[in-house]
Amino acid sequence: MRQSTFSRRMRYILFLYIFLGFAIGLFCWATYAYYQNTVPSTISIKAGTSEKINLRIPASGVMSTDSDTVLALNQPLTIVAGENTSSYQMRLKLFGVLPLKNVDIQVIENTTLTPIGRPIGIYVKTQGVLVVDTGSFDGSNGNKCAPSEYKLQSGDYLTAMDGVAINDKKQIKAYIEAGNGAEIIFQVSRKDEIIQVKIKPEQDENQVYKMGAWLRDSAQGIGTMTYLDSQNRFGALGHGINDMDTGELLKLGSGLLYHTEIVAVKRGEKGNPGELTGVIEYKPDQVSGVIVDNTAQGIYGVANAELLNEYTAGNESLPIALKQEVTTGAAQILCSINGKAEYYDVEITKLSPGNEALNRQISLKVTDPELLMITGGIVQGMSGAPIIQNGKFVGAVTHVLVQDSTKGYGIFIEDMLGH
Repeated sequence: MRQSTFSRRMRYILFLYIFLGFAIGLFCWATYAYYQNTVPSTISIKAGTSEKINLRIPASGVMSTDSDTVLALNQPLTIVAGENTSSYQMRLKLFGVLPLKNVDIQVIENTTLTPIGRPIGIYVKTQGVLVVDTGSFDGSNGNKCAPSEYKLQSGDYLTAMDGVAINDKKQIKAYIEAGNGAEIIFQVSRKDEIIQVKIKPEQDENQVYKMGAWLRDSAQGIGTMTYLDSQNRFGALGHGINDMDTGELLKLGSGLLYHTEIVAVKRGEKGNPGELTGVIEYKPDQVSGVIVDNTAQGIYGVANAELLNEYTAGNESLPIALKQEVTTGAAQILCSINGKAEYYDVEITKLSPGNEALNRQISLKVTDPELLMITGGIVQGMSGAPIIQNGKFVGAVTHVLVQDSTKGYGIFIEDMLGH
């Protein structure tokens, strides 16, 4: 009886040790993950300035690979940048022992930008024709036909057929119908690899030849211009233009900005994000800029003189705020709801510079009563609205929380500039 009681006691003690070990391990993992998320992968410093960096973490770092100087990061650290842009790397160790992260120290141009916050109409053509998906159709003999199945994949780009460059999906349709079922050799761009694919179109029940694929060659919508620089270059959206079906970043062939006016606002509600509705006339005399790049950080290009004069009138150029300068607390966003760009109050609630999703490193909440009354907070079409804090250009709004339209995310301006 005593031995049985002793065995139960030992098993209980063993269980407590295992539970304690698990709890300690979980705490250590959570702490490590927290510090990884807190520390940015890149720290920028303006050329010709000194920057005080305060990461507030129990870590030490070695600057550059050939340096043996250990820098403590549990207290403010001042780094002096030269006049020329350059880069360094700092290898961080948690508590001076556990490898934490390699941080790139980049010296960037000390620049100013003009915040815009005005709506823009966007039209982009893909680089080739995007394959959204493949499917089947009823053939002339009553059988199911799927000529492209297992040959093309969602996300492929058709760039040429039988050696002829492809401009749009209408060209493909006309070529197939004129070929009377002849096999076509497509040049396909698949995840940065160029391959050749042979497809033999088949007749549908109406004797029309088809290849059995859903194609897309363009995208359009409304967003917000974030900034203009001194050379008429713009940045907008704070995120890329992705295909609505594949979710992939569209490969840009060409793109234009068009003048647009907001004519209606759908107010955001819980579970149902609102949106800005604008009128866009896709006419040559309405073109206000050329899009030259579509990236995960936004769209970029060159604005024409008319747009520059209209959008910058009365707007003051502001210095950019680097990540280490941004703090939680009061800020403003600049956006146009009633035909004029105005500042509205928001609160930056959380900063996550180590988050791999660049477009979600700033968490914010709309506090302005007027904006809340009109839009309910952040709505679709507001992506790209500049975020300003303490007279400096912080970043841009990128997303709204579907379950709470008063809250959303933003991207740091230095990440937009680093595209």
